[in-house]
Amino acid sequence: MEQKAAVENGKGPSSSRVIAVALNGGAKSKHIVRWAAEKFISEGKVAFKLLHVFPRITGVPTPMGNLIPLPQVRDDVAVAYKKEIEWQRNEMILPYKRMLSQKKVPVELVLIEAEDVANGISMEMSQHGIKELVIGASSNGLFARRVKGQLLSSVISDCAPPFCTVYVVSKGKLEALRPSNSETNGDVVECDSGATNSTNSSSRYTNSTFDPGSTYSESPNSSPPGPVKQPDNLSCVNDGCNNSGTDSAECASSQPVNTKNLDDALSSSAGKRMSQTSSFKTADRESWITDQTCTYTRSSEASASKSQLGSSESQEKLNEEIEMLKVELRHIRGMYTIAQNETEDATRRLSDLGKLRTEEALKLKQIGEKEEKAKELAKIQKEKFEAAKREAVYARECAQREVMQRRDAEQKAARDSKERQKLKNVLGDPVYHYQKVTWEEIVSATSSFSDKLKIGEGSYGAVYKCKLHYSTVAIKVLHSKEGANSKQFHQELEILSKIRHPHLLLLLGACPEQGCLVYEYMENGSLEDRLLRKNDTPPIPWYERFRIAWEVASSLAFLHNNKPKPIIHRDLKPANILLDHNLVSKIGDAGLCTMLNLDPSSLSTLTLYKDTSPVGTLCYIDPEYQRTGLVSMKADVYALGMIILQLLTAKPAVGITHAVEDAIKEGRLTQILDTYAGRWPLRETAEMALLGLQCAELRRKDRPELKTILPTLERMKNVAEKARDLFAKNQVAPPSHFICPILKNVMEDPCVASDGYTYDRRAIEMWLRDNDTSPTTDFPLSNKNLIPNNTLSYAISEWKSKKRIQNGHYSH
Repeated sequence: MEQKAAVENGKGPSSSRVIAVALNGGAKSKHIVRWAAEKFISEGKVAFKLLHVFPRITGVPTPMGNLIPLPQVRDDVAVAYKKEIEWQRNEMILPYKRMLSQKKVPVELVLIEAEDVANGISMEMSQHGIKELVIGASSNGLFARRVKGQLLSSVISDCAPPFCTVYVVSKGKLEALRPSNSETNGDVVECDSGATNSTNSSSRYTNSTFDPGSTYSESPNSSPPGPVKQPDNLSCVNDGCNNSGTDSAECASSQPVNTKNLDDALSSSAGKRMSQTSSFKTADRESWITDQTCTYTRSSEASASKSQLGSSESQEKLNEEIEMLKVELRHIRGMYTIAQNETEDATRRLSDLGKLRTEEALKLKQIGEKEEKAKELAKIQKEKFEAAKREAVYARECAQREVMQRRDAEQKAARDSKERQKLKNVLGDPVYHYQKVTWEEIVSATSSFSDKLKIGEGSYGAVYKCKLHYSTVAIKVLHSKEGANSKQFHQELEILSKIRHPHLLLLLGACPEQGCLVYEYMENGSLEDRLLRKNDTPPIPWYERFRIAWEVASSLAFLHNNKPKPIIHRDLKPANILLDHNLVSKIGDAGLCTMLNLDPSSLSTLTLYKDTSPVGTLCYIDPEYQRTGLVSMKADVYALGMIILQLLTAKPAVGITHAVEDAIKEGRLTQILDTYAGRWPLRETAEMALLGLQCAELRRKDRPELKTILPTLERMKNVAEKARDLFAKNQVAPPSHFICPILKNVMEDPCVASDGYTYDRRAIEMWLRDNDTSPTTDFPLSNKNLIPNNTLSYAISEWKSKKRIQNGHYSH
C-alpha cells in the first residue's frame, strides 16, 4: 500500500521516478512499453504507471445490437456490466504489466473513464504530479487518429501539463519529444537571460518525425527535425563560445549580418555533421558542440563586418537571428544525444539478440529431439491403438455371439417355462415325477417278498431286486404300514420326485399307501460294498475313484443350490452311494434330507438350522452338529471328506482321519493307500488326501466350501480320464458311428444337429458359434437346435464298459 501511494504521488519506491505510459490497447502497445522499459530502467530507480482511457459507459448493449441507456437498466445489471468492462480492460493491459514486472520494477494499472483521451491523461498527470509521459504514434493506433484536424498524439502533447516531458514513440523508436518548461527555461536563462521570445517559441513543437538511427542529408534550407528532448547541459553552448574567446556580447555585435547566409551555412554544417553522429563517441561530443558554436560565431562576425546596418532596429534583428541560431544549435545537440543513445541501445540489443539467437538455436535443437521422441511414441501408440482396435472388434464379435446365444437360451427358457406352467395347470401343483404303483403289482414283482430277491436291508425296511413293467428295478419296502406315514418316507418321496440329477438316484414309482418306493436298479451295488470288496467284488481302479469323488461333490452342490429351498442330505456315506454298471455313482436315501426355508441366492454356508435331535450315521455326522444340534451345509462337506479318505484307503471310517494325517506327516502315505486300485499318481493322491483332511476338520469354519472343492476334484477327474484313455490305445477301433465327424474321436455327449448327423456336443457347439452351415454337408443349417442322442450315448457307454472289462482294469 505504501508503494502504491508513492506511485500515485508522482514518486516511486525510495523516491524513484514515475513514468506514465499511455496505452491504446492495441497489439502494438508492447513496442511502447518495451521502449519505455529499455529507456528508463537503465537510468536508475523508476516506477511505471500504465494509463488506459476508455469512454464513459452510457448504456448496456443487447443481443440485437441495440444500446439501452443506463437509467433504464436495473442497478444490478448495470453494475455487473461495468464490472465486466473493467475486467476486460484490466485483462487487455495485464500482459504489459507482466512485461514490466518481469524486469522487477513497480507497475500500477490505471483505468481512466473519460470522453476526451487527452484531457483524461492530462488530469491524471496533473493530479499525481507525474513529470514524464510516453505515448504512441503508430500508423494504426489510437493516437494516430485526428481530433479537430490534429493527430491525437499532438493533442495529448499540447494538453499535457507544462512540467511534464512527453515522449512520442512509433514502431519501438522515439519519433518526437516535447520537453517540459523547466528544461526549456533553464536552457534559455543559462544561455541568454533576456531571450524571452526564443523561450516562448520553443515551448511547443510540432509532431514531426525523427528517426535517431538515420542520418540527415537535407538541403541547406530545410529546418531541423523536432521536437527533441533538450539535454541537461545546454549551457555548454555558451561555454564553447567563451572558450573560443568570444562571449555573448561579442556574438551580438553592432554590425548586422546576412541572416540568410548564416542560416544556410548553419543548416549545411549541421546536416554534414549529423551524418557522422552515428560514429561519434561520448568523449567527442563536447568538443564537437564547441567547434560548431565557434564556427557559427565567426561566421556571424564575418557577416557582421561586411554588413552596413546603421540603425538599432537592424541590431535587434541581428540579435534575434543569433538567438534563433542558438536554439537550433540546442536542437542539433539534442539530436546528437538521442542518436548516441540509440546507437548504444542498438549495440546492446544486438548483443541481446545474439544471446537470444543462441538460446533459440538450443531450444530448436531440443524441440527437434523431442519431436523425434514424440514421433517414436506416436508410432508405438498407433501400434497399441491398432492392436486395441483389433481386440475391440474381436470382443464385439464375441459379445454379439454371446448375445445371440443368450437370446436363444432365454427364448428356450421362456418356452420351457410356459410348457411347465401348462403342465402344472393340468396336473396341479406340486408335480410329482413318479408313477403310481399298486400294492398288488409290488407283491407280484417281489414274489411275495421272496428272500431270494432281497439285496439289502436297513433299519427302515428291505430292498428287493425284481422286474416291474418289463424293467429291472429296486423296490424299497418299509417294515410296517406306520412307516408309510413317517416323516422320512414322505420327505424322501417329495424330494426325489421333484428333482433330477445324473448323480442322484432316480425314483421311478411309489405306492404311498403301503410305504413302497421303486428306484432304478444299480448293478454294482453300494460304494461301501465295492470298497470293502464284499462278496469278492472286483476293486475299483484309482481313476474311477477320483471320478466318483467329483460326482458326489457335484450332486451335493446341486442339492445345496436347489430352488426354492436348499437341501442338506445329512446322511451321506458310502452305503448310500450306489454304482451302476459303468461305476457311475448316484446318491440315494434322501429320507433324512432337510429343506431350508431360505433363498439359495442369499444363503451362506454358515447359515445354521436348529435340529434338537441330530440324525445320521456315526463317524459321518458333523461333530459340531452332533454337539450343538445346529446343522449347515458344512455338515455334508464333513461327510464328503470322510468318503474321499475311504476312497483312497478302502478302510473303515473309524479313526481314518488320524491314520491318514499321521501317514502324511511320517511320509508313508503310499503304505495306507488301497493297493488293489492300481498305481496311484503320488502328487495327485497326496493332494486328494489333504483335501479330504480339510473337509473332515472338526470345526465348521476350518472346512472349505463346495465351490472351492469342486475345481480341485474336477482337475483330478481330468487326470483320471487321461489315465483311463491310456488303456484304450491298443484296443480295437470303435464303431464308425461312435466317432464325431469333427473331433474324429469317440463322442462323450452325442447330439443330433438339424442336418441329421450326430456330433459331440462340445464340438458342434464350438462349430455353430462361427458357422451357419453343416460341417459334414456344407449346406446351410435350418436351425442350430441340438437334440441329445440317448440311444447312441447308451451304446457308447456300454462299449466303454466292456472295453474296460476286457483290458482287465479291475485286476490287481
